[in-house]
Amino acid sequence: MTQPPPPPPNQPPNQPPGQPPAQPPQPPAQPPQQPQPGYGYPQAPPPQPGYGYPGAQHNPYAQQPPAPTAPQFPGYGAQPPNPYAQPTQPMQGMQPGYGHPGQGQPPTVPMAPRPGAGGGGRNNAVLLIVVAAVVAIALIIGGGIWYAKSSGDHGKHDTASSGGATGGSNDKGSGGTTGGGGKEKAPADPSSRLLFGVPLPKADDTVSVEGSWLTDTVYAKSGIAKIVGYDPVKGTELWTIKLPGPVCAASKHVDDDGRTAIAFQPKMPEKGSSAGCSQVAAIDLTAGKKLWTKSVKSGDYPVMFANVTVAQHTVAVGGSDGGAAFDIESGKTLWQPKPNDTCYDEGYGGGTRLVAVRKCGQYDDPQLNIQTIDPVSGKVISEYRMPDGVLYASIVSTDPLVVAADVGQSAGDGSGVSDYFSIDDRTGKLLARIPAPGDTYGGRCDATNRIEDCRQIVAGNGRLYLMTEAHDGKGEYTRTNEIVAFDLKTGKPTGQRAEAGDGYTLSPLRMDGGSLIAYNAPPYNKGGQVVSIDGGSFKVTKLLENPSTKSVRDSEVNLLPEYAELRFGKGRLYMSAVFAKERDMSSYSKEYLVMAFGADG
Repeated sequence: MTQPPPPPPNQPPNQPPGQPPAQPPQPPAQPPQQPQPGYGYPQAPPPQPGYGYPGAQHNPYAQQPPAPTAPQFPGYGAQPPNPYAQPTQPMQGMQPGYGHPGQGQPPTVPMAPRPGAGGGGRNNAVLLIVVAAVVAIALIIGGGIWYAKSSGDHGKHDTASSGGATGGSNDKGSGGTTGGGGKEKAPADPSSRLLFGVPLPKADDTVSVEGSWLTDTVYAKSGIAKIVGYDPVKGTELWTIKLPGPVCAASKHVDDDGRTAIAFQPKMPEKGSSAGCSQVAAIDLTAGKKLWTKSVKSGDYPVMFANVTVAQHTVAVGGSDGGAAFDIESGKTLWQPKPNDTCYDEGYGGGTRLVAVRKCGQYDDPQLNIQTIDPVSGKVISEYRMPDGVLYASIVSTDPLVVAADVGQSAGDGSGVSDYFSIDDRTGKLLARIPAPGDTYGGRCDATNRIEDCRQIVAGNGRLYLMTEAHDGKGEYTRTNEIVAFDLKTGKPTGQRAEAGDGYTLSPLRMDGGSLIAYNAPPYNKGGQVVSIDGGSFKVTKLLENPSTKSVRDSEVNLLPEYAELRFGKGRLYMSAVFAKERDMSSYSKEYLVMAFGADG
């Protein structure tokens, strides 16, 4: 997993965004004459700015160091040199990516909830669930990769299709083995072209442009203090929603009526500062209008929110001051922080279900509880108590319910993940705990600022899909990786593996029925690909292949899934930045806010 800079000492999480990470050195116009070890993404360039923000852009083709006299890349399954290891200046007031480097520790056994833990629901409804499962964890070696195996209680657990980026098809049997059933079909010719591009807007400072959504009729993207709807094929502007300040958080979920939600600043901030992420709004993506705007006060001061999500017809926002929820159509307040509450909702995961990360206790010794809640009433349906030593937790998926955490800060790589927890959302029972050593598996979660911000990790079809870290490829000086699967009921690896191919790096994007959609980042002389991986056979089918034209390729690699937003639907790929920044005149490639690829015109 990639390495962000360590967080500043004694800095609490959930601070407003400010200054950007430092910009990396620019790459040469041509690839080196002699291939260097690690050349071509994801091969290791010289140290780059750390990935601690969802928009820290760098270019993987920067100038390579001289060829080493001794082998520099460890074998398969070992930790390769980290291209993102160089610390950077964190944004003022923002907590960098979660996790301090530390020594690896054996996974801990989940503990049963203590009576009274959780502090009750948003309506003071306390549901105490005693977890009786004890999980035995062992490491096994399979297929050349160190796999982590855990087994848990095999209770009945039906999962429905998720409306979010991590949804899957109905679970059948132990974890499900059904593939297919998706909407994305392989074209006769997957070769794509650049349908349209939106230039990266000029800014005097780094400004958040987080948020992108794809529906049947529109592709919508946040700009500087606005949201613009584009024709998904032609790229023509269909509508514009102006805002008083930048979008600072955006739901990745869209309800059945094409509505989503954002949190934004009430005005444009001064350079190097933030106006506070205090405003919440529902957006109708079909009509291109803002439905309502809300804020919450704690005494005389506005509550600041770090994340926003949509679950069914509810907009839920959370932060260190607690959580609030609104009806997506009317804006009616469903619940909000209580001044005398000793626990608070740090954030929510949405989609077909709503899950809260509820925190109690002291700042440096908290108790986290994962609560499935009713989106309308806030009543707690089920609750799971996270193990001691977990400071932050991320919602990978609400349906199936999968939570990521860095237990005891043992990940050691800044990814925010040492273990995944598969939980029965009806009973709160732990189904399986899956250790994920940072030197083996990629993907990351930024729970210190975004409860629902997990990248390159997908759960669905009874499986957890993880990318492996890059390792030596078959060709000289090449690197590659795979996507592997774990059974969400047993925690065991399924033995399935999809290979990226020499020079490529596979990243899970979302589920498509019983199949997994993945992006395949290219080597230096190719364009990226979108592939479908059948959930049963694990057969890889190419859905899209972008142009290898140098000018297009050089811009595409500025928008890779580690630090950009990727949306794929109806055979078209939309790649977008999450920060607009001061333009670097030495940049060798054209910088885009949005790049849209497809085979149709």
